[in-house]
Amino acid sequence: MSDLKVVATIAAKPGSEEIVRDGLSTLAAASRDEDGCLGYELYESSAAPGTFVTVEVWTGQEALQAHMATPHLQAALGTFGAHLAGAPQIHPLTPIEV
Repeated sequence: MSDLKVVATIAAKPGSEEIVRDGLSTLAAASRDEDGCLGYELYESSAAPGTFVTVEVWTGQEALQAHMATPHLQAALGTFGAHLAGAPQIHPLTPIEV
């Protein structure tokens, strides 16, 4: 079984960047401690400040599904969800053989 790589894009409403940044930082730290999490990095776009990107590596789909149901993810969305410009865009990635 191969690892599951996921990229998520999260855009903050103008003026809410710090709230979202802090919430995502807390979420990233908690997510790294989950069973099945092999990597969880958080970035902010230099081209579009206030747009955050997570680059995640999970042991598989089950680990990602478990992550989506964790109390710390639900708490994070409750804390800063109203400060988002839209729903997070979550992209599980499929490798392309070259």
